[in-house]
Amino acid sequence: MVWFKRAKPSIRTKDRRDIPEGLWRKCDSCGAALHKKQVEDNLYTCCECGHHFRISPGKYFSLLFDEKKYEEFSASLRAADPLVFSDTKKYPNRVSDAIEKSGKTEACRNAVGTIGGHQAVISAMDFGFIGGSMGSVVGEKIAQAVDKSIELDAPLIIVSQSGGARMMEGAFSLMQMAKTSARLFRLQERNIPYISLMTDPTMGGTSASYAMLGDVNISEPKALIGFAGPRVIKDTIKRDLPEGFQRAEFLLEHGFLDMIVHRRDLKGRISQLLDHFAA
Repeated sequence: MVWFKRAKPSIRTKDRRDIPEGLWRKCDSCGAALHKKQVEDNLYTCCECGHHFRISPGKYFSLLFDEKKYEEFSASLRAADPLVFSDTKKYPNRVSDAIEKSGKTEACRNAVGTIGGHQAVISAMDFGFIGGSMGSVVGEKIAQAVDKSIELDAPLIIVSQSGGARMMEGAFSLMQMAKTSARLFRLQERNIPYISLMTDPTMGGTSASYAMLGDVNISEPKALIGFAGPRVIKDTIKRDLPEGFQRAEFLLEHGFLDMIVHRRDLKGRISQLLDHFAA
């Protein structure tokens, strides 16, 4: 005997309402579901835990320059293929694919404008282009940013965001460490300030050269900063690493950074530094 009757569902599941894609973003740190507009209004940081999402050079230019006004330079440089390198695909094809996918032409952009009324030059890297890897074009753009600073007698700010050297260019990539470091020495000779801003991640040859050579070294919160990755180091020394190893807070505690600044406070803090240098 059947003691019950199956009831028809009162909620219709057949006509599912479509949710527009791209309206929500999950925080990589705490997992919170964040509305896209909420993230943008919070300068691409999580309002729950303060996690800083990676942003492009253009967004840093708009954030730091007065009235979001700036003039780009050195935009025409393109990567060559000195080693005729090929792995799963040829290097020129990889660069072309990156340009088509990202809409960007290289992993670094240069611009000049004013910050707090002070003329300044910014060279910003972009992890969205082949992992922000430092190739010969990136090295040349940073060198030209130094030259522009000298020409204008204006402070230089480099925003680092890179996984390291672009190994498809081999030794040509590694040479950029010496090239950029030597070029930055010209600023020191002329007493022109250089502020280094390290974001997540700042690794490999980038951290081993210009990223750590600032008159003032700043980082965004919880940025990964180091040479070799934590997993490589752990496998090499066969020991557990300290908690928070290679994060910005760990480096600040051990004297490798001068300050950690939330993105919303970046312009104000850099403006204060430029006021100090000008005085």
